[in-house]
Amino acid sequence: MRAISALFIWAGDLFVLYGCTQEQQNKISRDIQNWTGTNGVLEVYAGDKVVRRFLKIDKLSTAMGTQDNQPRPYRYGYGVLDENFNFIADPNEKKVYFEISDFASNYLFFENPH
Repeated sequence: MRAISALFIWAGDLFVLYGCTQEQQNKISRDIQNWTGTNGVLEVYAGDKVVRRFLKIDKLSTAMGTQDNQPRPYRYGYGVLDENFNFIADPNEKKVYFEISDFASNYLFFENPH
């Protein structure tokens, strides 16, 4: 009986997802990632050289204005500053707050492959 109930719930969920637009599906995926967390890496570039790397980032957030609730041109988050660029959060490397501008920064955000 439980298996049949689970099958109906799964089929209902699949039906709801199939009926969603691509943007709604992306939002659901981001919500799941926010809940489960990701092991994100943010690399900031100066030309073709990595000048900063942050590890163990759950998500990047877009800043919103307090009065007008409009998005601001920067993103922020928390991550471990990888000072020696070894992709490992060493004991002496601390978790820090960071902001990156959409205007002046070249950056890459990806899931840690290690």
